[in-house]
Amino acid sequence: MTAELQGQRPPFTVGGLGEIAIRCADLDAMEAFYADVLGLTRLAERAGGIVFFDLGPGVAGHTQVLALFGPGAGTRPALHPEGVPQTGGSSSLHHLALGVTPAEQEKAIAWYAETGQPHRIEEFDWIGWRGVFTQDPEGNTVELVARIKEPAA
Repeated sequence: MTAELQGQRPPFTVGGLGEIAIRCADLDAMEAFYADVLGLTRLAERAGGIVFFDLGPGVAGHTQVLALFGPGAGTRPALHPEGVPQTGGSSSLHHLALGVTPAEQEKAIAWYAETGQPHRIEEFDWIGWRGVFTQDPEGNTVELVARIKEPAA
């Protein structure tokens, strides 16, 4: 099919991220990290081994969501892999980047330093971004990214 579509564009436009879902081995630790370290707001209480966090307004009324699926969450074999999720360097997830303003990013850097949360900071001059990277309890890299200047010419 890809060869048949080469040079063509689909007749629709993706407007943004609706949801990213992470399969977790330790849902309690992951929920605590995203709520307590990153300060994300839960959309509802845990149900069926799944926790949903609000990532802000999305497209056409669909809130952007981070979903954490614990070991007890149901899977659909045709859609989801079964077994223990691969995490850290074994995962196909390279990293998760959450957008923040430069002011909020400064607060996060101070918060990480105050609480002893390991992190590193990297600037990407070619695009004018700065990333603050840390890891969640299962080894997934989580970035708080902000545009801090105009991209390099």
